Amino acid sequence: MEGVEQVEPGYWERSTQIMRAATQNYRVSLENLRGYFNQSAGGVHTYQRMYGCEVSPDLTFQRGFYQYAYDGQDYIALDTETLTWTAAVPQAVNSKRTWEAERSISERHKAYLEETCVQRVKKYLEMGKETLMRTDPPKARVTRHTAPHGEVTLRCRAQDFYPKEISLTWLRDGEEQPQDMEFIETRPAGDGTFQKWAAVQMTSGQEGRYTCRVQHEGLSEPFTLQWEPQSSSTWLIVGAIAAGLLLLTAVIVGVGIWRRKHSGGKGGDYVPAAGNDSAKGSDVSLTAKA
Repeated sequence: MEGVEQVEPGYWERSTQIMRAATQNYRVSLENLRGYFNQSAGGVHTYQRMYGCEVSPDLTFQRGFYQYAYDGQDYIALDTETLTWTAAVPQAVNSKRTWEAERSISERHKAYLEETCVQRVKKYLEMGKETLMRTDPPKARVTRHTAPHGEVTLRCRAQDFYPKEISLTWLRDGEEQPQDMEFIETRPAGDGTFQKWAAVQMTSGQEGRYTCRVQHEGLSEPFTLQWEPQSSSTWLIVGAIAAGLLLLTAVIVGVGIWRRKHSGGKGGDYVPAAGNDSAKGSDVSLTAKA
């Protein structure tokens, strides 16, 4: 894989050593946790750790999280601002006391999130930039739905876009209607792109007053669309390239009409020309005994 080939020399050896040490650490933690929960020896139990960092578009640290779970339930989480631990269950108070007594544990976790984690994100973005740094503009359309009692709902749907950040806003007579909107959170489509919809209700006959505004990084500028009965099944694709092709087509058609009008003959037929591997890497950081 491309990502595997790009890691620095010794990366996998160091990762293996860290994971071996973490394995021993987790064994001790599981023994402690069974005692905290008054569980007898034997049986299957799970101790999980989840951590990560978020970076801004200029790749600077925004926020981080570091938390643990036991048997599928939240157990304890780090507050990176106060360097204290929040116990999700009474039994986690034991770990909270132990870890807060040794402040260096929290400090190491915080440093990992704000420094090492951000460096990893930058590296993986560079290794997989063809996929991870791309921008795919959304396809969008508006559909109309009628409820049994006659209420009308217009739904603005967007799909095939990347990255996931997108804004769908309904406007009535040009004014935003956020309080009347219903929407779903942005969802992965399963093919590396995302999808989302936003809906608004109205009485029949008012559809023409509503427009949906779509904003996304893959678009040269936001665009709006309305429900049109004759084309409700057509997806609208708007982006820098698509907008350019539409403009080019309009110019060509206009020239063709002008020539026919002024030559008295048939104009020529104009036909416009038609025209990623993501990096994977494992990373582990400091572990603390529960």
